[in-house]
Amino acid sequence: MTQPRKLFIKTYGCQMNVYDSERMAEALGASGYVPTDRAEDADMILLNTCHIREKAAEKVYSELGRLRPLKDANPDLKIGIAGCVAQAEGEEILRRAPVVDLVVGPQTYHRLPQMEAAARAGGRPVDTDFPEEDKFDHLPRGPRASRGPTAFLTVQEGCDKFCAFCVVPYTRGAEVSRPAERLLREARDLVARGVREITLLGQNVNGYHGAGPDGTTWSLARLVRALAEVPDLWRIRYTTSHPNDMTDDLIAAHAEVDTLMPYLHLPVQSGSDRILKAMNRKHTAADYLRLIERLRAARPDLALSGDFIVGFPGETDQDFEDTLALVRAVGYHSAFTFKYSARPGTPAAERPVLPDAELDARLQALQALITEQQRAAQQAMVGREVSVLFEKPGRLPGQWVGKSDHLHAVHATGDALERGRLARVRITASAPNSLAGVAV
Repeated sequence: MTQPRKLFIKTYGCQMNVYDSERMAEALGASGYVPTDRAEDADMILLNTCHIREKAAEKVYSELGRLRPLKDANPDLKIGIAGCVAQAEGEEILRRAPVVDLVVGPQTYHRLPQMEAAARAGGRPVDTDFPEEDKFDHLPRGPRASRGPTAFLTVQEGCDKFCAFCVVPYTRGAEVSRPAERLLREARDLVARGVREITLLGQNVNGYHGAGPDGTTWSLARLVRALAEVPDLWRIRYTTSHPNDMTDDLIAAHAEVDTLMPYLHLPVQSGSDRILKAMNRKHTAADYLRLIERLRAARPDLALSGDFIVGFPGETDQDFEDTLALVRAVGYHSAFTFKYSARPGTPAAERPVLPDAELDARLQALQALITEQQRAAQQAMVGREVSVLFEKPGRLPGQWVGKSDHLHAVHATGDALERGRLARVRITASAPNSLAGVAV
């Protein structure tokens, strides 16, 4: 009996890459590959890459250097680069890294079985097209094996916003929304495999405008309402959103759909109108704050997270103070903060950048403020009861770890806790990044 080949995938970056890696594994599974957690045991290694941050490509080349001894020891090992660095670098990867056997972009990984076969035959295929066919039409449906209680589901890809700092429109392409019926079918399949919480993914997820089974175009709100009717799907989340696509019907869904969790990631990037204009965000700080008011009126217990870039070209001390003022006005549960880094090919790439020392100082000040808000939000949970969906055993005997409605990590003890159980937990203590409690 022929032994199955083993596949190792290392995933960088966003949740969509996590989803993509799962689908790549399914595609290659149809060619006889089974997953392995050890690169040393693999017959094929895929690096599913991210191109958002500075020096993303160089990090990939460094990782390839670390993989070279495996290739030297096993010449039959195939190494592939997937994702957004693959899209951005293309043929250049083959030139710089002789160990690489194939390069595949995020819109063409449904072609991996054919590319793998070509690589086995001695070729070095590169496919970074934006094909007309929908890759999801050509991927196998997921295996029926059971899985954990949470899952990602990509509903939309690409972005048409063209923020001045962002490579996504160039690496992921124009906005495309998947048909609603296919998403409902995939969600039902996931639930049948034990999933109880689904996070809907998109580079601009609230811009979803997929074809509905009734012949109309569905918004994200309508998709959420349809998913809420799927039996045994207890929780729905979505990320990442743009303020300009936070529509009235989606705000209403936050008030009316119990399974839509009271947590929202809504990036703003800056609190300065001048910088927002330079970023091509197409909204003001006041627009964002009014939107937050409407969301909290609809769902008073809504927890908010955001993204911020400090030191965007031209940012002054006053611009940065405006960002701090916005953070104070909103009160975030968490946020991702970054120093500006120029991405080749973006409109902002040629603009003068601030000194590193200034960037570091501003980042530290912003992180200190957000950490203060995060700790206050965590501490406010002590003494309250929350619902927790448990995902895995904790480090201590009898302890289980899961997520609250507000996406807090919760470490709890109690009788009959297990993976996939939704239980009420009384919070007894808070830490900077988690909560502790007892099941009730």
